[in-house]
Amino acid sequence: MGRAREKPVRRSVVGAQDRHAALRRIPGEEGTAIDYDVLNAHLGYLIRRVQVWIFQDFIRTLADADIRPAQYSVMVVVGANPGSSQISLSQALGIERARLVRMLHELERRRLIERRRSASDGRSHALHLTGEGIALLATAKALAAEHERNLRQRLGAERWQSLLRLLDGLPS
Repeated sequence: MGRAREKPVRRSVVGAQDRHAALRRIPGEEGTAIDYDVLNAHLGYLIRRVQVWIFQDFIRTLADADIRPAQYSVMVVVGANPGSSQISLSQALGIERARLVRMLHELERRRLIERRRSASDGRSHALHLTGEGIALLATAKALAAEHERNLRQRLGAERWQSLLRLLDGLPS
């Protein structure tokens, strides 16, 4: 006769009193909850989950402006730093150069940014928002502020402010 299989014990670095709060449960295929086990104690995993949740809200909120999170970041930085180079923008935002070039082509095609020959270095381009880009960025910033208000409301003002303080100044 075979031995009865014991149910595996789930171990976590999260203390027993915090275990209930730390579990992230979603319905499984049969309606049962899925236990994320130690993933709830992995900072990178939790940050990624929060990032997905935040980006989904951001994308919904900015849908009418037809702008994606990375495009918004590029336009904000170019708007705040007119004449910046593609290389400095790539480094500042941590966007791979080839991906940034594709994004700049798309923003240029939409007449939101323009690349001008750099006055100081003829081999590089200086990035500028166009009039249409300035107008769209103003709309997008207003929508992004709405998005932040929504996050603050869903997280609670104190938790939202604490997260900003904790994450500000982390290495990028």
